[in-house]
Amino acid sequence: GRGREVETGMPATALVLFSGGQDSAVCLAWALERFARVETVGFGYGQRHSVEMDVRAPIRRKIAALRSEWAQRLGDDHVVQLDALAATMESFSAAS
Repeated sequence: GRGREVETGMPATALVLFSGGQDSAVCLAWALERFARVETVGFGYGQRHSVEMDVRAPIRRKIAALRSEWAQRLGDDHVVQLDALAATMESFSAAS
């Protein structure tokens, strides 16, 4: 979000929903260009094909390496596990 601005005149922080896919990688680069600090969040919900979750860290490193100022701005990565959601979705699918 748009918090208070830091000395550079940039908004202070942003949180980017980052799956590791192409669209979220573009969103991450966009935020790194415009915010002083950017953190990422991803959601693990028992995906059958977890390749995007597996490549999140390497893609974050590669994006940070593109520009030194991006590396300085890129903050923590957070993963929220939603295993209960996966179980609910599976039971709903089985009932259908």
